[in-house]
Amino acid sequence: MLATPATPMQRSHGSAFASFRCLDGRARLVDLAQSGSAKAMLPKVAGVPEVVFLNTSGGLTDGDVLSYRLDLAAGCRVTATTQTAERVYASRGAAARAVVQMQIGAGGHLDWLPQETILFDASHLARDTQVDLAADASCLLSETVILGRHAMGEVLTDARLTDARMVRRMGRPVWAETMRIDGSVLADASAALLGQARGFAVIALIARGAEDALPRLRAALTVAGCEAAASAFDGKCIARIVARDGWPLKQQIAQALAALRTGPLPRVWQL
Repeated sequence: MLATPATPMQRSHGSAFASFRCLDGRARLVDLAQSGSAKAMLPKVAGVPEVVFLNTSGGLTDGDVLSYRLDLAAGCRVTATTQTAERVYASRGAAARAVVQMQIGAGGHLDWLPQETILFDASHLARDTQVDLAADASCLLSETVILGRHAMGEVLTDARLTDARMVRRMGRPVWAETMRIDGSVLADASAALLGQARGFAVIALIARGAEDALPRLRAALTVAGCEAAASAFDGKCIARIVARDGWPLKQQIAQALAALRTGPLPRVWQL
């Protein structure tokens, strides 16, 4: 008897792109393109413009592809985020793919502050974040991962994540890291890995003189229920945070970001 082939499943593909140019002393939108499940919204805010990326498919699973791109011309300052947490659901084997590409021109600055990524059991995500800086451009990046919903009693045993980040200045790498999680990491309770933590975040300020921010960043790492550390070197100031629950983790992230930037968090953040 012939085996019945697996039922083909519909998959989502989305791409959203926005570009800005500095006109009259303020970053102005000059191009916007979006297709499939990816959208880019521009809420009305005072001060620095905000771009809110959105995945209308409601989450990611195997075979889905999501792309967010942003291009800032010389002198532009923009904050970009996501409309809500990105959920990664169970996979039949293949990875969901997410690509983030940001380009910042001379004298420009980007705050890339997406909301958390929530992994469900058996999920599989491959994400690639690429940031290209001009010689005197700068960026502040934040990325948060939650391993199951603590309030729902979810315990992950078989989730896979490959999270690659690369920041280049004038084409030369200045910060690169790749993190991989699989079932063996989730099963290992040692402090050398995640221990009992089920949420973690990295925050990176990459700018000339970023080392000067280290004292105030360390002073902000005080939220109960979190473990955090920060270091600074070669134009980078980086904090890493772990927690057993997502709520104190998000509070700590907000407090750390307040030490590294001026102005409020993006309006879509729920705190």
